[in-house]
Amino acid sequence: MAVAETPSQPAPPEYSQLLGHPRPLWMLFMSEFWERFAFYGIRWALVLYIVAQFYGGRGEGQQPAGFIYGSYLALVYAGAIFGGYVADKYIGYQRSILVGAVFMAIGLFMISIPNQEIFKLGLATIVVGNGMFKPIISTIVGRIYAPGDERRDSGFTIFYMGINLGAMLAPLITQYLARKVFGSETMPAYKVVFLASAAGMIISTVWFWLGRKQLKGVGGPPPGGESPKRILIVALGALVVIPVVYFLLAIGAERLQLLLTVMFIVLAVMLVLEGIRNGPVARDKVIAMMIIFAFNILFWMFFEQAGSSFTFLADEIVNRDIFPPGWLQNMVYTLGGERVFPTAWFQSVNSVAIITLAPVTAWIWVKLGRWNPSIPRKFGMGLIFNGLAFLLLMFALSKLVDPVTNKIPFWTLFAVYWIQSIGELCLSPIGLSMVTKLAPVRLVGFGMGGWFLSTGIGNNLSGIFAGHVSGSEGMTTASALAGYTFGFYALVGAGLLLFLLAPLIQKLMHGVK
Repeated sequence: MAVAETPSQPAPPEYSQLLGHPRPLWMLFMSEFWERFAFYGIRWALVLYIVAQFYGGRGEGQQPAGFIYGSYLALVYAGAIFGGYVADKYIGYQRSILVGAVFMAIGLFMISIPNQEIFKLGLATIVVGNGMFKPIISTIVGRIYAPGDERRDSGFTIFYMGINLGAMLAPLITQYLARKVFGSETMPAYKVVFLASAAGMIISTVWFWLGRKQLKGVGGPPPGGESPKRILIVALGALVVIPVVYFLLAIGAERLQLLLTVMFIVLAVMLVLEGIRNGPVARDKVIAMMIIFAFNILFWMFFEQAGSSFTFLADEIVNRDIFPPGWLQNMVYTLGGERVFPTAWFQSVNSVAIITLAPVTAWIWVKLGRWNPSIPRKFGMGLIFNGLAFLLLMFALSKLVDPVTNKIPFWTLFAVYWIQSIGELCLSPIGLSMVTKLAPVRLVGFGMGGWFLSTGIGNNLSGIFAGHVSGSEGMTTASALAGYTFGFYALVGAGLLLFLLAPLIQKLMHGVK
C-alpha cells in the first residue's frame, strides 16, 4: 500500500544485454567519457591560466583565480536545475543533451581567446550548455533500468568509470599538447588545452547523435513537445541566459553563495510540495533526499580543492622532483612531462584511483547483500574518508616539511587523492542512483538538478575556502596547514553526525536501498 501511494517509474523497453547490463549503458558511457574529457581537459589549467594570463604570474592572483574557479563550477552544477526542468517539461532528455553539447563546445572555443571578458563569457556559455547536458544523461542511465533492478547501483558505478576515464586521459593529453607540441615548460600554450577540449565535446555530440536510437524512445520529447520549434526556443532562451551567467560570475563568490542558497531553498520547497501531492511516502523520501543533499554540500566544498588550492599546493609546496636523472627522467620528459612530476598529472590521480577501485566497490556493494550499508551510512563513510585525506595533509604540513626546500614529500599529495577517491566512490555514484529512487517521478530530472545544485554550492564554497587558504599574497605552508586542519574537523564531524542520523533518514526512505 505504501508503494502504491507513489507513481512508479515506467518500465523501460526490452534491451539487448552487453556484459550484464542494457546495451545503451555503453553508448551513454562513451558520450559521457568525451564530455568529461572536455570538462576535465581544462580543469588543471584554469587557475594557472588565470594567474599567468591576467595577473602576470603573481601570487596575488591565486585568490581571485580560486574565486572564479569555484564560482564557475558552482554555476555549472547549479545550471543543472534549470536544464533538468527544461528537459522534463519542454524538449525531452535526448534533445536537451544535444543542445547542451553544442553550447558547451562553443564556450570551450571562446575561452581560448586571451581576453578576460571573452574568457568569462565563454565560461558562462559552458555553464549554460552543461546545465542541459550533465544532469540529463545521468537521468537516462536510471531510466534504462526497471524499478527495483538490483543492477542499477552497479550500472551507475560503471557509468561513473566512464566519467573518470575521460577525466584521467584529459590532463595527460592536453598537458602534452600545451607543453611539448605547441608550447614549452615555461610557457604552456593554454589556448591548445581549451581547443582540444572543444574537440572532445564535438565528439561527444556526434557519438550521442549516432547512438541515441539504441534508447528506443527513452528520453524522447514529452507529450505535446515533439515540435522542432521548441528546440529553437530553448536555444534562443539559452542565448539570453548566457549574459545572466556572465553577470553571476562577475559579482563575486560571496554574493553568488547567497543566491545559490536561495535557489536551494526554493528547490527544496518545490520538491517537498510535489512529494506532498504524491502522498506521505513520497514526501518522506523527498525530505530524506534533501537531508543527504545538505551533507553533499560539505563533501564537495573540500573535495574540489583538487582544482584550486591543491593545484597551487602541488605547484609550490609539494616536492615533485621524484625522477632521478637518467632514462626514467628522459622518458617522462619525452611523454610531455617536465623534469619533475607535472602539476597537471595530479588531476589524473583521482581518476586512476576511481577506475581502479570502482569495480571493486561495485562488487563489494553487491556481495554484501543484506549487510550492504544504507545510503546515509555510505555518505557518512564518504565524508570521513575525505576528512582522513586532510588529516594526512595536516601531518605532512606540520611534521614532514623539508627545512631546506620548505616542501612536503610528493607521496603525501598523491595519497590524498587516493583517499579522497575512496570517499568519492562511497558517495557520488550512490548519490546519482539515490535521486532516481527518491525524487518524485514527474520531476526526476528536476531532482537530479537539485543534486547538482547542492554539488554546485559545495563547489562555490570550495573556491571561497581555497581563496582563504591562498590569502592575498599566495599560499604558504602556514596558511595551508590552518585551512586543511579546519577541513579535517568539519568533514569527520559531519560524517559522524550522519552515522548517528542514519536510522532516522533510512526510515524516511521507506525501504529504498
